[in-house]
Amino acid sequence: MPANLPPDARKKWAEVEATKNPRERLLRMQEFVSLVPKHKGTAKTLAQVKKQMAAIRKEIEEKKRKKAGKTGPKFFLEKEGAAQVALIGLTKSGKSSLLAAVTNAKVEISPDPYTTRNPTPGILTYEDIQFQIVEAPALMEGSADGRAWGPQTLALARNADGLILIVDASQDPVKQLSLILSEMGKAKIIVNKPKGRVEIERKFMGAGMRVILIGRLVNCTIRDIEELLRSYRITDAVVKISGEATLDEIEDSIFQSTVYKPTMILANKTDLKGSDENLDQLQTYVGGKLPINAVSCQSGEGLGTLGKTLFKVLDIMRVYTKEPNQREHSRKPFVLKKGTTVEGLAKDIHSDFRRKFHFAKVWSRRLTFSPQKVGSTFILADGDIVEIHTR
Repeated sequence: MPANLPPDARKKWAEVEATKNPRERLLRMQEFVSLVPKHKGTAKTLAQVKKQMAAIRKEIEEKKRKKAGKTGPKFFLEKEGAAQVALIGLTKSGKSSLLAAVTNAKVEISPDPYTTRNPTPGILTYEDIQFQIVEAPALMEGSADGRAWGPQTLALARNADGLILIVDASQDPVKQLSLILSEMGKAKIIVNKPKGRVEIERKFMGAGMRVILIGRLVNCTIRDIEELLRSYRITDAVVKISGEATLDEIEDSIFQSTVYKPTMILANKTDLKGSDENLDQLQTYVGGKLPINAVSCQSGEGLGTLGKTLFKVLDIMRVYTKEPNQREHSRKPFVLKKGTTVEGLAKDIHSDFRRKFHFAKVWSRRLTFSPQKVGSTFILADGDIVEIHTR
């Protein structure tokens, strides 16, 4: 198993983590791979590291092109609106048509495969908030192993707040979805909430080790975790473990952590022959684990519910603020994760608000009377109006 990596390999990985220069980091990774024994237990770790190496090689090549005056594609876009949602699919599934139909983006729509080479953003308005939809270049078999622009597309998906997986309902959508999920799985991107989640946040020297456990450990103790991390020369970090986690899963997170992305499926081209039967098969395959919106970018059918579905999938809410002694509340809401407290809102508004917080007044449809005076731990809900008072 990965936990049996030899000490010299663990030491070498610590050198990798301490190296920022891409060329030197790549060299250290190559040395690490040479020190790892090749067997079934290390296969997953080696695969993860080799994917990172492929991404670094592409980064180095891109820098070379820029120095030579050649501009490459921009794959990381500044987030805008309430959330950034990556539009992921295979070629000719209708990604560009969807973006043109529901956003303000100017896109090239072509019957030719692989027309989209650069990420293309557009803004989708839903009630009083906006979502940034980013069409990514098409995935294909082998994308996670470095084929074409696969690593960049998957990096875009990894960085986004949520995903729309688009499939062509007229052409075996189950096969398409299976391929998309497989490539994302290889890149450690999952679309169903995991039983356990591990996050390792490196801290400044001298901060020490802190393990925050929300859930339970399987076949290991907190001391085992601390010893494992020290063997990789990780001595200053906060380790957050939620749900169930094994020691192997914690070690996996050292190399590349698995990320969960709220996801919906969009079955396009429902106006074409055979789509109804294929849609039934898709729903059976998904088994209710992800929402499926059946649409036709050609006719516009089903597109009107996209914003509503995204709002629900992303598990967010809108909270409005009001200045003391003012009659009207703000028209532009704060967009927060469901379950956020008044303290979380205060932190988002200004750091001083959190530090100087005294009490808040909340107007809400769910309260018996409004406004109600509440403390910092009061959990907010969609549509709440909050007036914060400081000391």
